[in-house]
Amino acid sequence: MIALPSRGLYAITSEAICREPLRLQRSVQAALRGGARLIQYRDKHSDDTARLRNALLLQALCREAGVPLLINDGPVDFVAQHGFDGMHLGSSDGDLAAARARCPQAVIGATCGHALARATAAVQAGASYVAFGAFYPSSTKPQALPAPWSLLLEARAALAVPICAIGGITPANAAPLIAAGAHYIAAIEGVFGAPDIEAAARAYAQLFAD
Repeated sequence: MIALPSRGLYAITSEAICREPLRLQRSVQAALRGGARLIQYRDKHSDDTARLRNALLLQALCREAGVPLLINDGPVDFVAQHGFDGMHLGSSDGDLAAARARCPQAVIGATCGHALARATAAVQAGASYVAFGAFYPSSTKPQALPAPWSLLLEARAALAVPICAIGGITPANAAPLIAAGAHYIAAIEGVFGAPDIEAAARAYAQLFAD
């Protein structure tokens, strides 16, 4: 398993690039060249065969780059059987504590919306990091309730795991979230919807340069 980075860009695949394996490969390679420190394979529509093929393809790319690959929604047995670095679980994706018991060494992220209490419970159940959002209007999840910047300050003081901010975040509006305590900035269309994926990833990554 590849360890979590301390901070940086968390690039999450878009549905558009997941439809074509070659496009998926080239897109993720470009994001890695641009400085993505975490990759999440998020694919809500492919069948099981295509999903496994794509995940294994990305696993090889990420291992070569030394970057963790996380699988959106698991499932837990899928992650455990194929030795992926971890998974990201939404609020309806099963028992986080059971996932931790099944995959004791894996990275497990948890979607926590705008609720610090949910994040606290997730950490107690074994979450490796927690994700809050949406901080800005999001085309991926337009129904998501808004999360205030103050939530990051509260979470940073209360939790001992990395904190991810997601939802409509661009290189132009990300800096206040990092200043408020976000270790990771997650982006889907901001990276993979850009005409130059490598340049888009680099623009996010440079926000973390000391």
